[in-house]
Amino acid sequence: MHYSRTLLPLIQKNLYKGKVIIVYGARRTGKTTLVKELIKMSEAKARYVNCDLLQYRKMIGTTDLILLKDFIGNNKLVVFDEAQQIENIGLTLKIFADNFPDVQIIATGSSSFELFNQVSEPLTGRSRKYQLMPISIEELHGVNDLVAIKSAISQYLKYGLYPQVLNASGDERTEEINEITSNYLFRDLLKFENIKKPDLILDLVRAIALQLGSECSYNELAQLTNTNVHTVKRYIELLEKSFVLFRLRSFSRNIRKEINKSQKIYFYDVGIRNSIVQNFNDTFFRNDIGGLWENFCVAERIKYNENNRRFVNHYFWRTYDQKEIDYIEEKDGLLTCFEFKFSSKKQQKIPWEFQKAYPNSVFKTITPENFYDLIS
Repeated sequence: MHYSRTLLPLIQKNLYKGKVIIVYGARRTGKTTLVKELIKMSEAKARYVNCDLLQYRKMIGTTDLILLKDFIGNNKLVVFDEAQQIENIGLTLKIFADNFPDVQIIATGSSSFELFNQVSEPLTGRSRKYQLMPISIEELHGVNDLVAIKSAISQYLKYGLYPQVLNASGDERTEEINEITSNYLFRDLLKFENIKKPDLILDLVRAIALQLGSECSYNELAQLTNTNVHTVKRYIELLEKSFVLFRLRSFSRNIRKEINKSQKIYFYDVGIRNSIVQNFNDTFFRNDIGGLWENFCVAERIKYNENNRRFVNHYFWRTYDQKEIDYIEEKDGLLTCFEFKFSSKKQQKIPWEFQKAYPNSVFKTITPENFYDLIS
């Protein structure tokens, strides 16, 4: 099944405006499909370049203007897929942007710690950046009605929302998500030149996966993985930049009992998390369903904001006496609060301490019964 990506029209709208388009995202999230759709929709002549292929690495990794002009030819749209493979790609893209203003350049990358480091300075003021994540509920709604999506929620919680996994059936879904986790997800991270202990990365990810929905302490993670806090911090940053994990920091302003120096760590895709701990049980037989549902909902809200270019600050909130809110968005001075409960039997209310301190806040409880409130 084909899923229309929300980013597609946004990127198309920003073509030929003098900016290099950068599309980040983990491997297998659909970046290649996305850029090939852009090429297919283009009225101008276009060229696709797979930078994973050795033949292009030296060819493109040059600053010779004559060679680069010959490489472009009469194409008006040129896509460099997995551009981080090209040495000095940032400088090369700057040359394209400065010398061929009528040519639209698109570069994709599956590891922002490589591509971002190379392009951030040369392309200052010359680029637009987008992050492509696994399929979102919003994108599912483009091909399925809400009733069908609701009936499949338990499957999404088990296997996640990578395109290949969604299009698989039966036991093939387990095979697909395990393959992505084992062979693709950590590929760029584990070959990064400063990674000395690949087993430590996997141990760290497993430790985080087993604490899903809970606050994560660097000291505790260091003890669990038999390493030091500095290494834990560095590896988590790299896992973020390779689009495996993301962090929420705690929200604190007015209340003395608020926890103000803490964080939670989530996976961009719960199928990846389940693959790491090798638990694909049905929701009825899971003791981690609360954390799993929370991770799923937070990730969906992150996707919704990114796909719709909603620039917000996001947090969680907790006090020392265990009052909490799972997820908070701050936009234009307004706080929107979400509590995520897999069971809809008990109606949640905003903690009175929070309501008193931040009286204009909006509060929503999200369950499988009203999951669509995540995309509104």
